[in-house]
Amino acid sequence: MWKTILKRFLLMIPQLILLSILVFVLAKLMPGDPLTGAITPQTSAAQLAKLRQEYGLNDPWWTQYWHWIVNMFHGDLGQSYGFKRSVAGLIGERAVNTFWLSLLTIIIMYLVAIPLGVVAGRFQDTWKDKAIQLWTFVALAIPGFVFYLFGLTVFGYILQWLPTGGYVSLDVNPGTVAYWLSRLQHMILPAILAGLLSTAGTIQYLRSGVIDNTNEDFVRTARSKGVPERVVFSKHILRNSLLPIAAFMGNQITGLLGGSVFVEQIFGYPGMGQLFISSIQSRDYSVITALILLFGFLTLLGNLLSDIIMSIVDPRIRID
Repeated sequence: MWKTILKRFLLMIPQLILLSILVFVLAKLMPGDPLTGAITPQTSAAQLAKLRQEYGLNDPWWTQYWHWIVNMFHGDLGQSYGFKRSVAGLIGERAVNTFWLSLLTIIIMYLVAIPLGVVAGRFQDTWKDKAIQLWTFVALAIPGFVFYLFGLTVFGYILQWLPTGGYVSLDVNPGTVAYWLSRLQHMILPAILAGLLSTAGTIQYLRSGVIDNTNEDFVRTARSKGVPERVVFSKHILRNSLLPIAAFMGNQITGLLGGSVFVEQIFGYPGMGQLFISSIQSRDYSVITALILLFGFLTLLGNLLSDIIMSIVDPRIRID
């Protein structure tokens, strides 16, 4: 398995290099430059020219790319002119918020999707299966922002069960029990809604896997040998049915870590998705490039995690 992990990791290096070049070139093609957010009506042409020379924006693009990469390796992602602080600190703060929301979302998604997928596959064409299939069709058809707005309106404004925005109450002190309970309370509604809407694909994959594996030769052989049905299902049917879920698990995890634009915008949750949208609106060049590169890295990391998970659950794909 270690050979598999090492090979996938080494493949990430040229991919990251190509990704960084692509992100940098696309960023250079965007209107404006890193100083766009710092320009005010009081900024003179001489001041602007001095700043451009100071930040090396008059250098060739390959020189600027090299300086960008070197600074990045030293943890310097530049300054955000919109937020007036370092990009690394800003992203780190938002990443923590997104991590906790994503963790709760993933837990809810799998706690709901796996049992429903198993029930739908095991009781094929029964009323249980049809009810679960109806939910998956609705979840796949309904736009995410419509589902989130509906949940926010019903549970946040009409019933007033949960907070409607933010990530913590302003009247609690950081580090206290009340602070963490407030953070959890603010995450419950967006996490439940995002988790429920994300269950459709997992349910469908697991249902199809259970149905297909039930008719396999190795299952019929196990039953003909008198193996108890409970053992046949848990060790032969369910285990093989979980392989497609494992294949996508890494991408699902890192995809959620990138932040959900719709969830965070609608609920006003200060995570990476909301930061990305606000940076585009304010043309915060440094934040945009750093986030795009980070999202690309998370995608590659998701593929690596999926390969690792598949190597663990299915030894047949390991590299000898």
